[in-house]
Amino acid sequence: MRWKFAILAVGLALAGCNANSADQRTLGGAVIGAGSGAVIGGIAGGGRGAAIGAAVGGVAGAVIGRATTPNNCIFQDRYGRTFEARCP
Repeated sequence: MRWKFAILAVGLALAGCNANSADQRTLGGAVIGAGSGAVIGGIAGGGRGAAIGAAVGGVAGAVIGRATTPNNCIFQDRYGRTFEARCP
């Protein structure tokens, strides 16, 4: 059973590597935090610990995901090429 959670955690972590927007990073952080909190809480304290761990991990993951999002905008030059730079 633990290996299933490990595979899920690795899959979510790899999926989160591709997230660039603030919403995607927030959601990815919340999912990864909730999943890891539930697993750790379930191992340590049973069902109630899993629920508390999922809630705390989800909130913490969302906050960290939002805070680590780069604040860049996508611009287009006069030749139609797009580039990323700091938002004004």
